[in-house]
Amino acid sequence: MTSPDSSSEPTNVLVDRLAVLDSTVVSDALDSLDLPAGLGGLRPAWGIPRFAGRARTVALEVDAGGKAGPHLATSVVADSRPGDVIVMANGRRLDVSCWGGILSLGCVQHGVTGVIADGCCRDVAEAQELGLPVYARGVSPRTARRRLRQRAAGVPVQVEDVTVAEGDLVIADDSGVVFVPADRAEEVLAAAEAIVEREAAISADIRAGIRIDQAMHDARLAGHQEEAR
Repeated sequence: MTSPDSSSEPTNVLVDRLAVLDSTVVSDALDSLDLPAGLGGLRPAWGIPRFAGRARTVALEVDAGGKAGPHLATSVVADSRPGDVIVMANGRRLDVSCWGGILSLGCVQHGVTGVIADGCCRDVAEAQELGLPVYARGVSPRTARRRLRQRAAGVPVQVEDVTVAEGDLVIADDSGVVFVPADRAEEVLAAAEAIVEREAAISADIRAGIRIDQAMHDARLAGHQEEAR
């Protein structure tokens, strides 16, 4: 079950605000608030699709043998809603795929916005044909069967230095992937929107003929107008 959003706005409104931003300004906003910034190692498996949504987390672990469990992520996909983003936490493992074509089909049937696989994926052509964005660290034809099993779903997971909780916001585009803590979403989005305004003002000055070394200052980008002057 998706965690309830603790910000002042409904989650869908927050996702809509996030969707019109770029991962770069959201990452800068997180930096300004001393929160973990965006990640560059997760790249689109096909094309350069962009999306924003709510995280649904799946924690994986090594399959040590014994009785077979349910297929990875199937229960999460079956319970997903439009706007969800499936986050597969596989510790950057590159020798086996943790995402495949039938899972992609299930996601499309449920309106899932995209997939973040902290590891490898496979069946890339199927995901592309279905139009499902999949961001991963690489591709591998090796099946997860007898190599990986699902440890838990709906729990906080680690993706590099970022702890991702169920219901956190996610944006992915050509510059990378950014996770926004749900309980700080309003604050982060407001900071990102302010950065967009400052960058637009700097760009307008440069187009008007002002020298770039006069128009563009770190202090101005950070919002410290007096220092910029």
